[in-house]
Amino acid sequence: MTTRTIDRSTDLSQSLDKLGPDETLKHNSDYLRGHIASDLLDRITGGVTFESNKLMKFHGIYQQDDRDIRDERRRQKLEPALTFMVRVRLPGGVCTPEQWLKIDELAQAHGGNTIRLTTRQTFQFHWIVKEDIKPTIEGLHDVLLDTIAACGDDSRGVMATADPADSDVHAEVAALSKQLSDHVIPKTRAYHEIWYGEERVATSENEEPFYGKQYLPRKFKIGFVVPPSNDIDVYTQDLGFIAITGPNGIEGFNVTIGGGMGRTDNEPTTYPRLADVVGFIPEDRLLACADAVMSVQRDYGNRLIRARARFKYTIDDKGLDFIKAEIEQRMGAPFEPARPFELTTNGDGFGWRQTDRGTWNYGLFIANGRVSDLPGRDIMSGLREIAKVLKGHFRLTPNQNLIIAGVAPEDKAQIEALLDAHGLSANARTSALRLNSIACVALPTCPLAMAEAERYLPDLITKIEGILDRNGLAEEPITIRMSGCPNGCSRPYVAEIALTGRAPGKYNLYLGGGFHGERLNALYAENLGEERILEILSEKLSAYARDRAPGERFGDFVTRTIDRPQAA
Repeated sequence: MTTRTIDRSTDLSQSLDKLGPDETLKHNSDYLRGHIASDLLDRITGGVTFESNKLMKFHGIYQQDDRDIRDERRRQKLEPALTFMVRVRLPGGVCTPEQWLKIDELAQAHGGNTIRLTTRQTFQFHWIVKEDIKPTIEGLHDVLLDTIAACGDDSRGVMATADPADSDVHAEVAALSKQLSDHVIPKTRAYHEIWYGEERVATSENEEPFYGKQYLPRKFKIGFVVPPSNDIDVYTQDLGFIAITGPNGIEGFNVTIGGGMGRTDNEPTTYPRLADVVGFIPEDRLLACADAVMSVQRDYGNRLIRARARFKYTIDDKGLDFIKAEIEQRMGAPFEPARPFELTTNGDGFGWRQTDRGTWNYGLFIANGRVSDLPGRDIMSGLREIAKVLKGHFRLTPNQNLIIAGVAPEDKAQIEALLDAHGLSANARTSALRLNSIACVALPTCPLAMAEAERYLPDLITKIEGILDRNGLAEEPITIRMSGCPNGCSRPYVAEIALTGRAPGKYNLYLGGGFHGERLNALYAENLGEERILEILSEKLSAYARDRAPGERFGDFVTRTIDRPQAA
């Protein structure tokens, strides 16, 4: 495999007055150290400075406040109720029972007795106060976990298909995701110095041999998918690897570049984009390909206008042919023609599945990824007890669900009994719509949220389920996703039904995404309240039940029959 070097094809040492403020901040941060260490010692405030907040994202940490009480605290002339979100780096979503128990312990001690499973297959802690950040990260270190590059302008956590059948191919891809994640994270020692208390050693201009002082222009997302499942939504990734298999396992990967969900309302220069398939690489060229693609974005990405800094805009600004040729030059070999593949779904499977190794996996639905104890469903307590006896591992899915994996046949009854005892058995009826739903955290903690998502979507789905029941569609799988703002953390723009927040209680409605993530949806109506949302969905779902072709998915039906977006 390759060694990462700077090898810039363009000069990044442009004068700082020609760069955006985030670029200047990174350049002057002493490789992400800044003043984080001293800010953590300041007990006058529950937060950190603006600059430290920006830099701490590279360490996997976001400063947030409780927006439910923000106005009240302002009236009382108090500082906002500042806490921190801490996100774990967990390549491929693979977690050992020991690691799960440590996550559970830390959540009870510091994270409000709740764990969040994210759409990038990892854990988030919320409600962590400043003095508890370091103990949380030290606790993660005890079980060989960290939060490096879980946020920030770098390569984020690397995803991998989490299939309930969990074949040898899936295991190999999960291992490759770990290898690639370790390869692409920043190499600065700042993380170890600040959070583990290690002494600083002599450094040089080569402390970040690949990223340099300014890292990437924006976040960069990588994922692996194993057809026919597209659970990671590979077309939404900056860089995607589609596994191509043969009689002896993985032969290589079709490569996709340029996906991304984020957009800004009323700003037409920002938009979601699906990735392009640019060709095939053999498996031994994987790291070289990743280095080449990321270095092109590093060198050509927009460092002046942050809203245009994602890789998708670099491709559209420079042209796909130019970008592809630049990648091939840096990779040292051309792409081979893309090989045939088929993706049929981007959802999860649930219940028991047997693997090709004879072990059993259990797919567990967790609404919006929130692991906590609920009336009649003790998710957190139940998984704690399962982790104590599980001899296999856990797989977090890209759809905020969980797979209890590697259960030996002789242990299956014990795990099943624990599931039943804590209300986690699949015997409880859950609609196909709910099983295919995703929501971002949104209020009260996300500072970008304009409307509810996680706290509201379950109730909205209950009302939509009534429409489905009346039309005989209760068992029809339809993807629905909700984000509290247009940034798209729940990957809404590839869902068959999507809602993005505009204001409290108001959403934009998108319809017509592809069932397996192959097509963007379209804006149907803007700034809607619940009553109008339900009216439109009732109309469209009734028409779908009445007029659909055999086997036609809802998103395909809407795309085929829709006349025009409606006025708000």
